[in-house]
Amino acid sequence: MSWISKLFRRTDEQEYTYEETPTVVQPARRAHIDDSEVNLPRFKNMVGGVDGGHHKTDAERVRAKLRDAFTPSHPVTDVRMFAGREDLLLTLIRAIEDQRLHAVIYGDRGIGKTSMLHVLTQLAKEAQYTVRYTSCGVGTEFSEIFRAVAADISLLYHEDYDPTDPAIEHGGTLADKLPEGRLSVAQMTDLLSKIHGTRILIILDEFDRADSAQFRQQVAELIKNLSDRSIAVQMVIAGVASNLTELIAHIPSIRRNIMGLPIDVMNPQEIEELVKNGEWASGLKFQPKAIENIIKLSNGSPYLASLLGQHAGLAATQRDAVRVTPEDIKAAVRQALEEVRLRISPRHIVLVDKAVANGNFETLRDMAASSMANAGQIL
Repeated sequence: MSWISKLFRRTDEQEYTYEETPTVVQPARRAHIDDSEVNLPRFKNMVGGVDGGHHKTDAERVRAKLRDAFTPSHPVTDVRMFAGREDLLLTLIRAIEDQRLHAVIYGDRGIGKTSMLHVLTQLAKEAQYTVRYTSCGVGTEFSEIFRAVAADISLLYHEDYDPTDPAIEHGGTLADKLPEGRLSVAQMTDLLSKIHGTRILIILDEFDRADSAQFRQQVAELIKNLSDRSIAVQMVIAGVASNLTELIAHIPSIRRNIMGLPIDVMNPQEIEELVKNGEWASGLKFQPKAIENIIKLSNGSPYLASLLGQHAGLAATQRDAVRVTPEDIKAAVRQALEEVRLRISPRHIVLVDKAVANGNFETLRDMAASSMANAGQIL
């Protein structure tokens, strides 16, 4: 019997008595204490820019900007904060614009695929592409994804409609032209073949999370149809290397229609650019040795570089400073490790603690690299 059962079990020997009039215990009177006198952690910034008349120090103003300067838990969405990868981005744009290819970008989690897609989305919209960005997940189905895509494309771009058509004025979309029920590849192909006056870019992020083999095969078939009929629609897929292999395995002839682009770790210059972007956005100044330490510790991971940059910046503002030193990087490592401890096994906690005690940053870097390559697990 569980301890819960024992706790709530009522035996025959137990008797319960109840007072007819419950006793009300009055709380003891407490001397008035002003909220500001209570020694608890506090939020550092006011929401909405309200500061309650408080004059912010330089460090407090920097702290308020840090959330946008380094974003380890979110992809980069501001093109001004995109660091490195310029050659890769140029190759991707040329593949789409000049060669009319579809693209599959692949790499480990946390390596920057989603950031790349967000920046690509913004740049494509600037060039007047109609862009539909969506993320796949467990249970993603072809009908679900592509009905949503059609719902984002105005009937203005359907060749059978004039700009003054009432359906357009009432917000009609391509989804209005689709039949009820499950959507086939042929139906979606026929609908997209009616596109004119624009080019459509469909971006499927986290393609590796889609667990339906049928969905992945349908996407491969759609890519083939779009290419064979020279339809003004292209797809960019982000996933892992096996996704590219599988798409080609389904329909080998689409190999000539797809460009595969691996995203690898960032080089030292790109990591430095990431930190410099954070400097610009936050107002902090990282000492050269601090940047060097971030480059070494991040092991080419933009996620780790951003995480260390954020924690180091916060450590500096804690002492009302706007210059980040190597000591702040050490504090950032300790803070990051405390977060990591919540995600790893007791055996690996011992290894991490030993590495910290010995100041063995190379071991910590190798652990981080192992984690990045193995879906968060240290092997």
